[in-house]
Amino acid sequence: MITLYGIAISNYYNKVKLALMEKEIAFVEEAVRPSQNEAVLKRSPLGKVPFIKTSEGYLSESQAILEYLEDAFPEHPLFPADAFERGKCREFIQHIELNVELIARRLYAEALFGGSVSQETKDEVRQKLDTGLTGLAKLLKLAPYALGDSFTAADVVAWPHLQLVGFATQKIYGENLVNSHIPGIESYMQLIESRPHAQTVAADRATALAAFFANQ
Repeated sequence: MITLYGIAISNYYNKVKLALMEKEIAFVEEAVRPSQNEAVLKRSPLGKVPFIKTSEGYLSESQAILEYLEDAFPEHPLFPADAFERGKCREFIQHIELNVELIARRLYAEALFGGSVSQETKDEVRQKLDTGLTGLAKLLKLAPYALGDSFTAADVVAWPHLQLVGFATQKIYGENLVNSHIPGIESYMQLIESRPHAQTVAADRATALAAFFANQ
């Protein structure tokens, strides 16, 4: 039995949760916030979430977790069997996380949490997101899934990240930059959201968000 630690408002947590559900791996959830508390640091070296507990110990970093799950539980694979296509899937994930989501994260303080972000930061992020999303559009096939006709880890990663990036950019710039840069992405997002496991993740996230903001 896997234990998944973190908070359901996190797109990285939901990435791992969706993968666990799509691979039909038994797991339980335990709410843990990012922390420098020693009890958390013993399980996640930087106090980050998500992390998981396995029969062999703890594992942190969402992409390491995703690949561990693929290796340890080969049933219902999320990565292509072909070596090159597997590499393209990893390329896609690295691009979206480093060149899109990580960039957009600088907006979240204002877009999500009531803080403020300088205009200089907004301008810089806008420029980098334009570049990152243009590059992402070149990797996406949307045929009908991110990289072809099969649901893969690329979809597990794209759905929570692009939702959040789109929401944040709409709030900050008055424009959903994901929709602006990627033709057909709205239909794609609806396709993923039609999957029962994605619906469960979305419902749990909505409940967690409501509780989070009620306590602010």
